[in-house]
Amino acid sequence: MNSTQAHEPEVQAHEPEVTVELSECSAQDAHTVFSALRTSFGCDRRPNEVPHEAHATRPTVWNATFDVCEPGAAGKLGAVAEPAELSGPVVANIQGGYHAVDRMRDTLGAVFAVEVVGKVSGDQETEVQLRLTTK
Repeated sequence: MNSTQAHEPEVQAHEPEVTVELSECSAQDAHTVFSALRTSFGCDRRPNEVPHEAHATRPTVWNATFDVCEPGAAGKLGAVAEPAELSGPVVANIQGGYHAVDRMRDTLGAVFAVEVVGKVSGDQETEVQLRLTTK
């Protein structure tokens, strides 16, 4: 036994948290996307928390953090919302661990039409920009 080794905290193989930023959309469309994601995953926002415009003439970006390992409003991990209608395209920037971002993208793909617009990858995390539209 080597007592001189420092004890490092155990890190999960897959970081479960994903940050989602929505832009270029109405407050109602942001609410629709966040509600769909809340069905599947735990979220740092309350279910009754409705996005609102911060300023009438400036663009608004809405964000929330989701945990892909925590069940959402449906109470069952892996539950997926029904396809939902958007009034126009929504730009979603999704950032987190590779596995978590893949799960988030798959879940969004079950609810909306998803187009990958861009992707930046690092050692531990990735960021994907998606364009969401009604299926």
